[in-house]
Amino acid sequence: MIAIIDYGMGNLYSVEKAFVSLGAEVLVTSDPKVIAGADKVVLPGVGAFGDCMENLKKYGLVETIKKVAASGVPFLGICLGLQLLFDGSEETPGVNGLGIFPGMVKKIVAPELKIPHMGWNSLEFRTSSPLFNNLPAQSYVYFVHSYHAAPEDKSIVTAVTNYGGDVTAAVGRNNIQAVQFHPEKSSSLGLSILRNFKELKI
Repeated sequence: MIAIIDYGMGNLYSVEKAFVSLGAEVLVTSDPKVIAGADKVVLPGVGAFGDCMENLKKYGLVETIKKVAASGVPFLGICLGLQLLFDGSEETPGVNGLGIFPGMVKKIVAPELKIPHMGWNSLEFRTSSPLFNNLPAQSYVYFVHSYHAAPEDKSIVTAVTNYGGDVTAAVGRNNIQAVQFHPEKSSSLGLSILRNFKELKI
């Protein structure tokens, strides 16, 4: 069973619908016990970094997420769900993130381009990720974001996209994988990424 973490924000049901279309058993839940007992866990996210962290605390989910991530259970962060894995964000200075990956989330610097970075853009794969198994070299996915992760350990960056320079598009280490883009909005290629997660065995 795949648990999709519900903390009162985010486009949860489009993610749920995408997994259901792949034949996955999915439960949208805010129950820490259900999340802790799931076979796989997804942390989606839409909105401001600080608001999301506040809601995770309110729902009592911060420690649950940290324990799940440390347990070896396959874990997928989507969009803001990637950013929350880091220490903090320039979007809301002084608010601690989950701190699963060292590093900060920084505003995209692209003076000649519109912010937010919105629309389809290509991925440049870096280090290996099980999410990207059997994907074509020129893979286009859908982004909506103004901030991106700057990991201290660059080896966890599994893909970048170009938007006035390299922008972190995905990170991963062992069971913890995360994407800045929206696979649920990225057509058949996005479904291939979610299928890879559904079938992931650690």
